[in-house]
Amino acid sequence: MDNLVIQVLQAAPQVVAAAYQETSAAVTETVNTAAVTLFTVNNVWMMVATALVFIMHLGFASLESGLTRSKNTVNVLFKNTITPAIGLLTYAFVGFGLMYPGFENGVSMDVFGFSGFGLSLPENGTTSEYNPGYTFWTDFLFQGMFAATCATIVSGAVAERIKLEAYVVFTLVYVSLVYPIIGSWKWGYGWLNTIGFYDFAGSTLVHSVGGWGALAGILVLGPRVGKYIDGKINPIPGHSMPLAVLGVFILWLGWFGFNGGSVLSADPGLTSLVLVTTSLAASAGAIGAMLTSFFIFKKHDLSMVLNGVLGGLVGITAGADQMGVLDSVVIGLISGMLVVFAVVMFDKAKIDDPVGALSVHLVCGVFGTLAVGLFGAKAGVSQFINQLIGVGAAGAASFVCAFGIFYAINKTMGVRVTKQEEVEGLDVFEHGMAAYSGTNVTNEVVAVQ
Repeated sequence: MDNLVIQVLQAAPQVVAAAYQETSAAVTETVNTAAVTLFTVNNVWMMVATALVFIMHLGFASLESGLTRSKNTVNVLFKNTITPAIGLLTYAFVGFGLMYPGFENGVSMDVFGFSGFGLSLPENGTTSEYNPGYTFWTDFLFQGMFAATCATIVSGAVAERIKLEAYVVFTLVYVSLVYPIIGSWKWGYGWLNTIGFYDFAGSTLVHSVGGWGALAGILVLGPRVGKYIDGKINPIPGHSMPLAVLGVFILWLGWFGFNGGSVLSADPGLTSLVLVTTSLAASAGAIGAMLTSFFIFKKHDLSMVLNGVLGGLVGITAGADQMGVLDSVVIGLISGMLVVFAVVMFDKAKIDDPVGALSVHLVCGVFGTLAVGLFGAKAGVSQFINQLIGVGAAGAASFVCAFGIFYAINKTMGVRVTKQEEVEGLDVFEHGMAAYSGTNVTNEVVAVQ
């Protein structure tokens, strides 16, 4: 019996060690499995968000075609089809390298950098060692969708009178060079990031950069034929409000990916918060626009409410992860009101924007960015100053560059179609087809001659 006890005692350390090793291996395997599962979940959510942002191009196409005349529908749809194609290709070959040039986070005061042409998969680019939230490929595709969205904003503002070739050249240059360089100042860890400027999902870096580009295009192009005569503003209504409504709801859905994906992971708490603040701001934007437009026009204007929704979405985008419920509602409400006042202001200034892109993306983009310093977790004087610097720098750079590009195109190939082409419709002259079977586009000319 004593010998048995002695043998058990002698064997105990080896038994314990073996059990420990087995337990440790099991724990390690469990931890590794959990890490792989979390990485997969994060990456899947980012791919879903990417798909939602992609769907926004269908929303823009529907909205812009609905708010313009039927004789230009094919032209509007063509631009909205070619824009994401140009955006993704240029972003793959040059834009991604410009936007993420390798600036050092937190200390860089650089304004320009370039990590190289094309897409080169880095070591461990498909694992969590690249980023815990997504692979290299998902990173590129998500960011590329944002780049294409920026150009689409310009499309609606210059609709019904710009040459298709001129628009394509502008988009090619603006998306491949201007947008990613300005974006690198914050998202690429450049100088705006270092000073503390904050733009969660792009109220400035996507929407107002696109808005400033749109303003430059409108100023070079001038208003549509018949829009302003003898000091009077002649409304030129769009041809399909159902299409416009469809477009807005598709955009609202897409914004779940636009803002929700900007969490850059499937973090349950933060992602769900962002989706809530985004939806509340959109809802409040609709109410703000409804009340303001009725106060001014004494009519319930559907187009204003639709743009109010979009204004609320743009307004919350800069700080969607920093706002509470009340903050989101207030930002959305103000954004919806601003949309209406901005539409009136631009019309009085004879700045012809067929779809209200300036009011939504430029005005609400600027307001939403400044709102980060006024509401939510980051509110404060110093943050507001940082936001003001960012808005000013991005606005000046994007407007000057856009105006220069449009001016150069105008001096070389020209930016505007002829009066005859505009009056009779771009669908016939630029595409040789009509959007709707049996449509006689020349019958629509009388109201604008």
